[in-house]
Amino acid sequence: MHVNKKPASRRFFYSKKLKVSGVDRIDIVYLWVNGNDPVWQAKRQKAQQQKLNPNQLAQYGNVAGRYRDNGELRYNLRALERFFPDHGQIFIVTDAQRPDWLAEHEKVTLIDHAELIPAIARPVFDAGHIESYLHHIPNLSERFIYLNDDIFFGAPVKLDDWFGPTGVAVHFEPNAAPTGEAIEQHETALVNAAILSRRWLMLRPNYHHIPWLCAHAPRPMLKSALWELEHQAADLFKAVRSTTFRVWHVPPIMSDLALRWMIHQQQASPCHGEALYISSCDTHAAAQLASLSQRFGQLPYFCINDTCDDCANDDPRLSAVGRTLAQLLPQPSQFEIAPLAKFASAPAQ
Repeated sequence: MHVNKKPASRRFFYSKKLKVSGVDRIDIVYLWVNGNDPVWQAKRQKAQQQKLNPNQLAQYGNVAGRYRDNGELRYNLRALERFFPDHGQIFIVTDAQRPDWLAEHEKVTLIDHAELIPAIARPVFDAGHIESYLHHIPNLSERFIYLNDDIFFGAPVKLDDWFGPTGVAVHFEPNAAPTGEAIEQHETALVNAAILSRRWLMLRPNYHHIPWLCAHAPRPMLKSALWELEHQAADLFKAVRSTTFRVWHVPPIMSDLALRWMIHQQQASPCHGEALYISSCDTHAAAQLASLSQRFGQLPYFCINDTCDDCANDDPRLSAVGRTLAQLLPQPSQFEIAPLAKFASAPAQ
């Protein structure tokens, strides 16, 4: 095991008995990208020509749907304000971009990739690489929730459901996690991340593997636990920070290993939460969106995954998602410059 020596000031050890006092703020962290931005597109095209190896690319690792802005962040902030008004600072991690609708607000901080990622490693188009630096965000609270912009709170947030007496709540799907040792090219990043976690954690004393896949859910985190994991797994962090695009043989860390690590450290507990996963290209997507409309306000969280890959931005399946979000969350948040125009005359969502 490689040991990465960090200054003592960067080494934190969080109590295994998590305090839930309500005093410490809970910050929110998003990754966001606008794949329609021509400047960003030129940057991606140049990187593809110089650094993209098609034989190493992960499944769906560079499709348009991975970067497409369907307006989710706007609605995500509306849901956050409605269901978790007592949240702390909002950090939006992005690559020299800013949503054109986002107002200047004291509770919103944009974090440019340049503030976290060394220049030699930029530009980066692999979320697994970018998110490995989340705990480096200046002034980030000890307890925070990492949200992809397509994962929404869908009911009033009860803090004990995420940072409870038994520690951080890690949400798992009912699907069994793979038990093999090999990371496979044909598998999704989610599956390969679980394989990597099991392989690395099985080398730790008294590790008990949980045979489920991590859910598409809000990810409550402890900053100190991530600093300690980076110290313990320096080789894995080095690998994931070597990517430009998502590659199949270097799975992400934050979406699986970090969560299982906190459980192993007795700082977190596994759970299954009632949720809804929507795939925009699924043949049952219309029924899934109808279910969301019926259950909105009672779902702790839901995910609307853009799986339309390289379809056009005005694809009817994406428009259906936009209409649903506009109907469920019509009230602008305090973070918007102006109310969104009627959906019929607005850009395709």
